[in-house]
Amino acid sequence: MRTINYYRVSTAKQGKSGLGLEAQRAAIEAFCASRGCEPLGEYTEQESGKRDGRPELAKALHHAKVTGATLVIAKLDRLSRNVAFLAALQEAGTRFVAADMPEANQLTLHIMAAMAQHEREAISDRTKKALAAAKARGTKLGGLRAGAFGNKPEAGRKLAAVAIKAKSKAFAADVMPVIEAIRAEGHSSLRAIAAELNSRGIMTARGGKWGPQAVSDVIRVAG
Repeated sequence: MRTINYYRVSTAKQGKSGLGLEAQRAAIEAFCASRGCEPLGEYTEQESGKRDGRPELAKALHHAKVTGATLVIAKLDRLSRNVAFLAALQEAGTRFVAADMPEANQLTLHIMAAMAQHEREAISDRTKKALAAAKARGTKLGGLRAGAFGNKPEAGRKLAAVAIKAKSKAFAADVMPVIEAIRAEGHSSLRAIAAELNSRGIMTARGGKWGPQAVSDVIRVAG
């Protein structure tokens, strides 16, 4: 099988870091190795899947058309979540295959695309409703922008410090009842408490293992 391999990431951050691309490349390489493919070219796009007018995809499709090759993507949503777009490709006789379900026929691909499109629309609808509800409560929407604190960067740092402190206190409030129960069982040292927390599968605020210092920090914040 002669192939044109297509990769897509949604954001500049993903493109620069390789996150997403590495997994897609590994999936396509594994597929091609199992099928003895002959790759004729590859195209990489940094664009949202909502847009079907993607220049690199257009090049990949044209390359596949003129060479009679098969377009290979890691997953169907890397190509599109738009049912009409995929249907148009199928109608045009464009051959494409998703590495994660290589045996899927046209009907299966159509159903999968319909499900993906439905999920995308549902997520968009939920997001709009959540923003509308927040706005109705008087919540100011949008992240912090450059200049939001004028020429006083210390104001931004203070705000961040307040948020971190609040998060720490909330976490300590959740964990302290467990620590108190451990103490009541006769475990008084910080090391013993840490060992009990670890044995019970409770993680630190950063998702790690407990040590004496982490226990001490929580007790201090809670106090």
